[in-house]
Amino acid sequence: MPKVKSVSTSSVPRPEPAAPSRPAGRFDLPRIARRGIPEGAVPALALFACVRLAGILAVILTNALRGHPLVRTFAHSWDSRWYLHIAAQGYGHKMWISPQGAVQTDWAFFPLYPALIRALNTVLPLTPGQAALLIAWLAAGVAAYGVYVIGHLLHGRGVATALVGLWAVMPHAVELTIAYTESLFAALAIWSLYCALRSRWLWAGALAALAGLARPSGFAVAGAVVAAALYEAWRARGRVPWRLWAGAVLAPLGFLGYVLWVGARVGDLFGGYFKVQSAWDSRFDFGVGAARFVRALLLHGGGVVYTVALLVVAAALLLFALLCLERPPLVLAVFAGVLILLVLGGSGSFSSKPRFLLPAFPLLIPMARALARTWRVRPVQAVLVYGALTLVSLFFGAYVTAVAHSPL
Repeated sequence: MPKVKSVSTSSVPRPEPAAPSRPAGRFDLPRIARRGIPEGAVPALALFACVRLAGILAVILTNALRGHPLVRTFAHSWDSRWYLHIAAQGYGHKMWISPQGAVQTDWAFFPLYPALIRALNTVLPLTPGQAALLIAWLAAGVAAYGVYVIGHLLHGRGVATALVGLWAVMPHAVELTIAYTESLFAALAIWSLYCALRSRWLWAGALAALAGLARPSGFAVAGAVVAAALYEAWRARGRVPWRLWAGAVLAPLGFLGYVLWVGARVGDLFGGYFKVQSAWDSRFDFGVGAARFVRALLLHGGGVVYTVALLVVAAALLLFALLCLERPPLVLAVFAGVLILLVLGGSGSFSSKPRFLLPAFPLLIPMARALARTWRVRPVQAVLVYGALTLVSLFFGAYVTAVAHSPL
């Protein structure tokens, strides 16, 4: 029987049908359908679309019951207003004085999303809010397809479908369908990781650079691509193509470029961006602020949003440990690990931390494998578990978007 080439911990090589075979390993390559489309992608994406459409309808219904504008919540919530203002006016035209007296400026928001909003608003008869939502929804679909492709590449159709399904019902998955950067960042990050897995280093670096222009957490994508490239170079004793080094150099340029641009505008090239973020109470304090908040929450209680946020962060730590036990490809482990580190070590509103973990889909791989096994043995039980997760996601998504007053 022909054997499958085992997968390294840093990247997934292209299939080699004529290569000598070995017993299949945990991360072996499955068969890919002709024309490069993985088997079962359409049903998985249909599941994702149905769940997220149900989430949108849940928010609309909640707004209707509360007498609020039915769809305004999607395009004009919290940070959305800043992105729309930047798209319309550019940078340097909006600021806010916080209750603590800090001057919060629009330079804290990365430029790719508002630039795309402005471009789409220019060429299509759409309002800026409609353009923002269209970008977010399309990017969410592209990201979900990337999740499926990576899941299929590593574990096959069943686990890939479960992985996409679980990503669709994360507690804060509703934020993939509002005018926020999570969908755009996730799409760029996921496909950058896929390119790294397939040793397409120039694409991996270019997409990582774009991710770095979408969110500060683009640092996690760049770090993952660079780590995977260096590990591959070490394994090959330096005998690697020039594209690998070029991709590694490209990867951090988006994040670094914007940080330096803000620094130049502020008058402090290397520290200006971090001063801007500090005014938003967003800085890396090694978890001091998060620890104080958790202590206060446990001692004095808090709203549902903060309790759920704490549970999500705790679950992320557990899932990361389970993921590491499975020895995943290095690029996925580094990406998920850096995102968790940024969430744990960063200050700022604790209610926003689960949103920062939305792109960290590798954390769901252990759950997806378990759900796929359950489906094969006890399909009714798998449906009941997934149905319960879906209901929780829909109700909480509607609550956090249309009812709660906590920052998203």
